[in-house]
Amino acid sequence: MNLLSKTSLSTVTLALALLAGTAQAQTPPAPAASMPRVDARQARQEARIGQGAASGALTPHEQRRLQREQRAITKAETKAEADGTVTAQERRKLHRMQDAASRDIHHQKHDRQHMPGAASAPKP
Repeated sequence: MNLLSKTSLSTVTLALALLAGTAQAQTPPAPAASMPRVDARQARQEARIGQGAASGALTPHEQRRLQREQRAITKAETKAEADGTVTAQERRKLHRMQDAASRDIHHQKHDRQHMPGAASAPKP
């Protein structure tokens, strides 16, 4: 082999190594930070709020407060996922927040306050 072919081979090898490193650096973060159970629960809770608003079981004020609580959970989830790893402590915090939100939704839907003009709840 002559000097030119050795240099060309080294250059090609270096170029391939750089390309491989660049491609690896551009891959998206692993889905380990994804929290499908939290996301599914969040969607169910938002559906419960929507159903309560549609039925008149939630007043506009209650609906806004519950939606604000859901946004706070989404913000906390985004913050937990930001570094690519959701720790057990962050996961517990999110579950506690969702537990509290679920209790709040239940309480507000069953507190016998109804949106004006909505059909009233049956009297026991």
